Amino acid sequence: MTTTTTPTATTAATTTPAPAPTRALSASRTTATAARVLRQLRHDPRTIALLILIPCVMLFLLRYVFDGSPRTFDSIGASLLGIFPLITMFLVTSIATLRERTSGTLERLLAMPLGKGDLIAGYALAFGILAIIQSALATGLAVWVLGLDVTGSPWLLLLVALLDALLGTALGLFVSAFAASEFQAVQFMPAVIFPQLLLCGLFTPRSNMHPALEAVSDVLPMSYAVDGMNEILKHTDMTATFVRDVLIVAGCALLVLTLGAATLRRRTA
Repeated sequence: MTTTTTPTATTAATTTPAPAPTRALSASRTTATAARVLRQLRHDPRTIALLILIPCVMLFLLRYVFDGSPRTFDSIGASLLGIFPLITMFLVTSIATLRERTSGTLERLLAMPLGKGDLIAGYALAFGILAIIQSALATGLAVWVLGLDVTGSPWLLLLVALLDALLGTALGLFVSAFAASEFQAVQFMPAVIFPQLLLCGLFTPRSNMHPALEAVSDVLPMSYAVDGMNEILKHTDMTATFVRDVLIVAGCALLVLTLGAATLRRRTA
């Protein structure tokens, strides 16, 4: 009796090799991403005008709204010098990033050997360059043209304004992950920016607020941005409180950028 042995057919499973792991952060990939974003923004003059000119225009209007009481401009002008760049960078960054998410650009970039850290750092670098220009123009206008009187160094004023603009950039990158349209991205402004604007101490000292609201304001980054500006108004030298405020604002921006990188994922399986 002949036993027929069936040869074992080895199923040649075509296993797709896993893509080579990319480093968490690469200077070349980050700068290439930033250059691509800046090239796109160069063809959008309205966005550039919004980023560069609007904070200057708002400060100019504010100066002459309080034309009869320049002390009032001195007391709130420095705080708004940091708040205006934060708001404009948040608005432009959230809309620009959402446009790339919905158009599939981020989807295609994530399919390339490009790490999430490279992508988010590239966007932050591109908008950070614009934030430097924006903050420098607004600070120069406020101090040397509109006569904003500050006790401390104008360079410290510029530093806080720049950190506020970078914080707005980080918040815009982060919230763009939760919006399905540009209109929804704009709707995040009342939810993310307006509560901070009311509780940051711009309209009344935070110590005069209800204890519950004061506790909330203690965890909002804009509160420390305003506190840092007030330190420059009152002191000639850099104080420990100013250093604390600057570190908190910078740390919040870095934390939000990290959270923004975590939201970058492919929409398709």
